[in-house]
Amino acid sequence: MSKEKAVVVFSGGQDSTTCLFWAKERFDEVIAVTFDYGQRHRLELECAADIAKDLNIPHHILDMSLLNQLAPNALTRTDIDITEKDGEPPSTFVEGRNLLFLSFAAVLAKQYDARHIITGVCETDFSGYPDCRDVFIKSLNVTLNLSMDYSFVIHTPLMWLDKAETWELADELGAFDYVRERTLTCYNGIKGSGCGECPACKLRQNGLNKYVAKREAGSK
Repeated sequence: MSKEKAVVVFSGGQDSTTCLFWAKERFDEVIAVTFDYGQRHRLELECAADIAKDLNIPHHILDMSLLNQLAPNALTRTDIDITEKDGEPPSTFVEGRNLLFLSFAAVLAKQYDARHIITGVCETDFSGYPDCRDVFIKSLNVTLNLSMDYSFVIHTPLMWLDKAETWELADELGAFDYVRERTLTCYNGIKGSGCGECPACKLRQNGLNKYVAKREAGSK
């Protein structure tokens, strides 16, 4: 894919940072785009900017405050608790988020003559979010191509990986320690290993523990 450009939907978290390193290996030019939707873990905006600067990646932060107005949930309201119930999306589900993020990323990509869009959505660990499913991504890819008469390709390198395998991919990319120390996944806005209590932290830590155990077993 030499001399091709890519736009990475980038939050500064584990998944999107792994995708950023993945894209850097495959494309000549990589641009990162982060969305400000009034999220309660607003430190992720600063974290994303710091990582992009450190890796010398052009970075855009786009205002998506309208999403905050339309979608009250645990990530856009501090007075809503983070909860999970069987058979229902968790209270952290932001209606329409990936639909809007990828649509705006595509508009930005076309301005750069970039045909590749990378997102860290994952169906294996999709946490009940319907907009992380492979069928949604494929459907949106067709819609974006038709709407702008432009041949976008949405890449989802983590789609069929669990969190342990995502850590393994980061390790293969030479970014294991970087992702572990520099990223922000925590819904409560704590960098690195996070608060240890929110669903995002638990998922991240369980995956890390599983991968580290596998790596240690393989080194014996």
